Amino acid sequence: MKTATLEKKTHSVKAKHPSDLIRQIQKGLRFSELETLQNSIDMPFEQLAAKLSISRSTLQRRKAAGRLSPDESDKVIRYSRLVRQAADFFGDIEKARAWLKHPQYGLGGAVPLDYARTEAGAREVENLLGRMKYGVYS
Repeated sequence: MKTATLEKKTHSVKAKHPSDLIRQIQKGLRFSELETLQNSIDMPFEQLAAKLSISRSTLQRRKAAGRLSPDESDKVIRYSRLVRQAADFFGDIEKARAWLKHPQYGLGGAVPLDYARTEAGAREVENLLGRMKYGVYS
């Protein structure tokens, strides 16, 4: 199934239960999870790090250590969740990427990946995807 393949490509953190995911975030995700997200979004690493509020020097330290901080891990999970939901909706990772990177009327002209810098913004992006899925256009 196409969406199962997309899900594997867009979200590699394996958590069966929310408490497992919380533990993984608190421990700090492996740096490779950030690399997986970068490949999913198809965005230059430095640009993605800026969206996640990770400075260049911090990015280099995290790469050397091989692990992200809990706060950074939470942001990676947030963005991964949005990529997965957009890919599920569009059925195509390329269309999902394009949608996430361009201004959307339903977000007041904001770019979904920019809007998702906060959890509240990410929820609005998720809500918009849900409205689109059920035909409730904004």
